[in-house]
Amino acid sequence: MSQTETLTLRQPDLAPPAVAAVPESPYLGVFMIERTPVDDKGQITRDGIRIYQDADFAGMRTAGALAARILDEIAEHVFPGQTTGELDRLIEAKVTEAGATSATIGYKGYEHASCISINHVVCHGIPGDKKLKDGDILNIDVTVIVDGWYGDTSRMYVAGKLPRKAERLIEITHDALMKGIEVVKPGKTFGDIGYAIQSFVEANRMSVVRDFCGHGLGRVFHAPPNVLHYGRPGSGPRLEEGMFFTIEPMVNLGRPETKVLADDWTAVTRDKSLSAQFEHSVGVTATGVDIFTLSPSGRFHPTYG
Repeated sequence: MSQTETLTLRQPDLAPPAVAAVPESPYLGVFMIERTPVDDKGQITRDGIRIYQDADFAGMRTAGALAARILDEIAEHVFPGQTTGELDRLIEAKVTEAGATSATIGYKGYEHASCISINHVVCHGIPGDKKLKDGDILNIDVTVIVDGWYGDTSRMYVAGKLPRKAERLIEITHDALMKGIEVVKPGKTFGDIGYAIQSFVEANRMSVVRDFCGHGLGRVFHAPPNVLHYGRPGSGPRLEEGMFFTIEPMVNLGRPETKVLADDWTAVTRDKSLSAQFEHSVGVTATGVDIFTLSPSGRFHPTYG
């Protein structure tokens, strides 16, 4: 018989600067407590992080593959004149056709199957009537539920011709994500992941957003740990085989500060500089990492050209 356990979120021991207060959102679990199904074999670390079993990786691969396939298929629909609302409608239809469930529709009042963030929008952009313009860059973030498992991923797209400065931002953001993923293996720490991302981004004269971060997931949308995209080597909880979480750095061309608009969802750069984000869901294996949200067609990056 399964049982449930309420997880208590704990702030990891990470390097300064301190984490800014994080607004509630459909994709960020920092200040949320969700009830996690725990079977008789389930384990929770002293940091509140769930340790999943070997058999659980299959469910995460299935959910992650669907989310990734949907983002593959949406690429051809991104063009100047397209609306973000239509992109979201197509995404919702694809989720339904696959027999899956959108994790975001109805989540804390959110009404859409995706978040679509354009240009200086950092994350959690709400789809609507806005038409894409030539040269716009956008992040599309999708989370699906398949047989109780959550697949969460996002990537960058461009409408029309990609400006050179935006191209470089997107490249650095993608590479920063992969730098973080390369660190993942048992014995490393979450501070090691954050440091790998931060040091790479700042060496390229860009900034890492500190107000938002990755999160644990699996049988729930958001759970410990907080996966910050900056940090100090050796700090924070140690990675263990069976941990599932997202890594999703947001990188700005300008300063790292953000603000949330009056809709209580949309986060933008305070200096209106361009922002980009990539996200994978991953699991820690005995020897390294399993990326659950790899693109089936090899289009995670670039999605254009």
